[in-house]
Amino acid sequence: AFPQTPEAAGLLHDAFPDGFLWAVGSAAYQTEGGWQQHGKGASIWDTFTHHPPGLPRDPPLAGRPTGAPSSSPPATGDVASDSYNNVFRDTEGLRELGVTHYRFSISWARVLPNGSAGAPNREGLRYYRRLLERLRELGVQPVVTLYHWDLPQRLQDAYGGWANRALADLFRDYAELCFRHFGSQVKHWITIDNPYVVAWHGYATGRLAPGVRGSARLGYLVAHNLLLAHAKVWHLYNTSFRPTQGGQVSIALSSHWISPRRMTDHGIKECQKSLDFVLGWFAKPVFIDGDYPESMRSNLSSLLPEFTESERKFVKGTADFFALSFGPTLSFQLLDPHMKFRQLESPSLRQLLFWIDLEYNHPPIFIVENGWFVSGTTKRDDAKSMYYLKKFIMETLKAIRLDGVNVIGYTAWSLMDGFEWHRGYSVRRGLFYVDFLSQDKKLWPKSSALFYQKLIEKNGFPPLPENQPLEGTFPCDFAWGIVDNHVQVDTTLSQFTDPNVYLWDVHHSKRLIKVDGVVTKKRKSYCVDFAAIRPQIALLQETHVTHFHFSLDWALVLPLGNQSQINGTVLRYYRCLVGELVRANVTPVVALWQPVAPHQGLPGPLAQRGAWENPHTALAFVEYARLCFKELGHSVKFWITMNQPPTRNMTYSAGHNLLRAHALAWRVYDENFRRAQKGQVSIALQADWIEPACPSSQKDKEVADRVLEFDIGWLAEPIFGSGDYPHVMRDWLSQRNNFLLPYFTEDDKKLIQGSFDFLALSHYTTILVDWEKEDPGKYNDYLEVQEMTDITWLNSPSQVAVVPWGLRRVLNWLKSKYGDLPMYVIANGIDGDPQETEDKLRVHYIQNYVNEALKAYILDGINLCGYFAYSLSDRTAPKFGLFRYAANQFEPKPSMKHYRKIIDNNGFLGPGSLGRFCPEEFTVCTECSFFHSRKTLLAFLACLFFAFIISLSLIFYYSKKGRRSYK
Repeated sequence: AFPQTPEAAGLLHDAFPDGFLWAVGSAAYQTEGGWQQHGKGASIWDTFTHHPPGLPRDPPLAGRPTGAPSSSPPATGDVASDSYNNVFRDTEGLRELGVTHYRFSISWARVLPNGSAGAPNREGLRYYRRLLERLRELGVQPVVTLYHWDLPQRLQDAYGGWANRALADLFRDYAELCFRHFGSQVKHWITIDNPYVVAWHGYATGRLAPGVRGSARLGYLVAHNLLLAHAKVWHLYNTSFRPTQGGQVSIALSSHWISPRRMTDHGIKECQKSLDFVLGWFAKPVFIDGDYPESMRSNLSSLLPEFTESERKFVKGTADFFALSFGPTLSFQLLDPHMKFRQLESPSLRQLLFWIDLEYNHPPIFIVENGWFVSGTTKRDDAKSMYYLKKFIMETLKAIRLDGVNVIGYTAWSLMDGFEWHRGYSVRRGLFYVDFLSQDKKLWPKSSALFYQKLIEKNGFPPLPENQPLEGTFPCDFAWGIVDNHVQVDTTLSQFTDPNVYLWDVHHSKRLIKVDGVVTKKRKSYCVDFAAIRPQIALLQETHVTHFHFSLDWALVLPLGNQSQINGTVLRYYRCLVGELVRANVTPVVALWQPVAPHQGLPGPLAQRGAWENPHTALAFVEYARLCFKELGHSVKFWITMNQPPTRNMTYSAGHNLLRAHALAWRVYDENFRRAQKGQVSIALQADWIEPACPSSQKDKEVADRVLEFDIGWLAEPIFGSGDYPHVMRDWLSQRNNFLLPYFTEDDKKLIQGSFDFLALSHYTTILVDWEKEDPGKYNDYLEVQEMTDITWLNSPSQVAVVPWGLRRVLNWLKSKYGDLPMYVIANGIDGDPQETEDKLRVHYIQNYVNEALKAYILDGINLCGYFAYSLSDRTAPKFGLFRYAANQFEPKPSMKHYRKIIDNNGFLGPGSLGRFCPEEFTVCTECSFFHSRKTLLAFLACLFFAFIISLSLIFYYSKKGRRSYK
């Protein structure tokens, strides 16, 4: 396993080495079609698809061409993508991609219909010659596979296929024909593709052609013959053709990656065994010593054939590079479950490359097949495939740059949609879309093709200006804040307010014993008596923040939902909290309502009477807001009416009433409290960014706009925009005969529009959306949107994506929609791993999100006034806190110290930069000044001072009188 810093786990901005081979591939049976054209012989796949053996529970073929009627015959490769008749079409696709290499396979049965080296099929040879000539014109180098699973059927019938060792000589003869006819134009040859699948599923399980359900012994025998056949062809080329043609020959080996279920010696050994049984089965004889892995020998006993000494020498070293195939053909589909040895399979290409590099003596590795798949119904916006492609290429780059693995080339699979073996046409793997029911079979570039083309053009992921960190500072009055949405109200008073008398039992229990019936006069309590407030203030002072954002508990203040019962103790606690905050020079930012359990943060009676569905809740909220403004407003200058209303879990009528409640509360403050208190009021919206999964897709852009309007615009447009709901919402719902979205009266519009003093948003992550339905579990039928993530993104333990640039984009989107408003990022944070003491992920998160906020301020001209980190401590927000909480103790995490450093610098200072000088400002609070809050103490001190003056006067008087008497 690699030590994963956030930077190493995320996107690596770097380029591939000069001369890196960029390729795309295809296989003859999957794409050529023309199964009986111009004298082509039948292959085992022709027979297998025309006469499927009908395996129980696991049919060998699944799916038909998209749109095919249910009466269609089983899926075959008879026509497929019709590449045999479309050489120019295919090579134009290569030209569009800009690849340097094209991997394709030669159909053995097309050039030798009977399989043996008799008279070759001239039309078949002419087809491949035309293809090679066209590649030469384009400057694309061929990578030619001699055998990609389509054995001539006659050889299967006459010899029993690869179960007969005689096929090795026939394969050698076929290879010699290909070397003679095409070798002058080919510098990379692959003898056999994926011998594991050919041997195990062709001759042991029977899942693939030729469908022989033999024993495990037969599978191992076939693999043995395949290795000998490969070695014969390599030696043939090495001896007879390499001196004149100067090419290289290898065998394409497929593998999975496996991780220990538990990180124990046994688990690690089982993983090694799994890789030995799949990849090492063929790689060790070829790349190491000509024999099978020891783990196979010790576990399989007599099932595994023996190499003679001469055969070992003959097989050893028969590869000029390591040709690796990695992807869904084997991983998660055709890997025999028993060969996992109860360990965990994962699609980690980087770790596999690193293992191959160590295990097989640092060979040059050419990835000759890699990619993923999408549903057969997906057309051109194949976001899932595109992001897997990005992930695999990124892992390849990391293997090269970070791990020192010698990867020389990469092949995306495949050029076009085709017949996908045991899955028929139920999935698609092409970079180009093919409508299999059309006559011309035109190639249409998918989003993955456009992505691959741009990546090849840039030769990787070079650093872009927008990816570079920005140096600079925020304005002097920038609000640096921290959030605690669930601040605990602890009204327990200190011990000094206890009127009881105690005796100390010094001889026995060593405890205080209450004296019954004896009490002292109970003194008046003060804010300092609330024991929970001072420690919280101390934590905030340690962070150096200027603002603290927390939410009041409506249900605690007004248990019945109205002012018939006011919890004076709780209200006084809040009054003391905001007072102490101001005294500590921390500005309170107070939210009136936070949707939390139970009852969505509402008083029980209101929740029982329909919650926000009931219009009376809005009126009750206004009275609650009026009470809070009156009791706390002298110390609170920033109010949030509604904190992050959950638009994704809220009915339209509830949202309608919530908007009216907010606007009414804002009007109450504006008309009755603003002049005296001079505060500001707004609503805080949840505003995660929504990004089109396929940037080139107009439909994905439309989907992203739709989701943004439903997520953010629903509440933002009436307040900050037109006073009405977004047109996108209304139009979308009307098209679907959904008329549940209420209408505002003209008076409502006037009431709601402009009911803000600033725009506050909480932002945590970015979500990708696609219009194609790929994963039903994450598909929103209501909005017709597929949600997904870029699998190269860094993720938190709860799988929240870390996408700093999303914050900048949502700020710009809000500015473009609602103008140059003062904005506050009122909450921004992520969960961390409690066991990770260095807190690297949260340090990375804060560093990069704040830097994107700085870019929005400096580069984009966003009127950004503040940033608030979420959250204060793990006590109220487990895993999100800047302070750990254990055993009633708070401990600062590294992320807190990093945030404090950013605050102290007011941004990001460059080397040697002095930064901007900002004079420290203090907020004056008449209600909570030293003199105002300690009136009794001051009176007592005044009495003492007065008594002292009287005493001095008397002493002076009598001393003077005494001297006079003495005289």
